[in-house]
Amino acid sequence: QQLLFGDGRHVVEEWMIGKRTAEEINQIVAEDLRIPYDRLWKLFVNDCETMRVSRTTLKRISSLRDTYTCILITGNMDSFTRFTVPTLKLDDYFDYINNSYFVGKHKGDNGGAQFIEYANALNVPIESCVLIDDSVKNCDLFEKLGGTAYHISPGHDVDAYLAELS
Repeated sequence: QQLLFGDGRHVVEEWMIGKRTAEEINQIVAEDLRIPYDRLWKLFVNDCETMRVSRTTLKRISSLRDTYTCILITGNMDSFTRFTVPTLKLDDYFDYINNSYFVGKHKGDNGGAQFIEYANALNVPIESCVLIDDSVKNCDLFEKLGGTAYHISPGHDVDAYLAELS
C-alpha cells in the first residue's frame, strides 16, 4: 500500500495514463518486497480476474441499453482491460469502455473534454447525458458541462441510481 499508494503514487498515476505497464509495476513491487516476480504476477492476474460486479448492477445496465448508450469511462490500468473486462464480460454490458490507460488521460482532464467528445460523437446534447460516479469532482464537472450527475455514496449506491433511470 505504502509503496504504490503512498510515496509512489506518481508511479500509479503513470500507470493509469499508459506510461507504465502492469508488468513494470509488478516488477517494482516484487523487487521492493523481495518476492519472486512470477509468484506476484500470478497472484496479481488472479486478483484482476476475480473482481466482481453484482449481477443486479449488470442486469440493470443491460436493461438500460434499450434506451441509453451505456459507456464505462474508468480511470484504470492496462490490467483492467486485459484481465477484468474479459472475465466479467463487461463488453456485453457496455456499448463503449474507455480506460484512462489507453486514452492517456482521466475523464476529468481538460475540463471534462472526454464527456463532450462522447456526446458529440453520439450526436446527443450533453444535457441529455447522465454520469454516475463516485467522484464529487467529476460529478460537479459534468454538471457544469450541462449533464446530469449522480454521486455514488454510502447512502446512495449505483444500483439505486440505475433503478431511477429504468
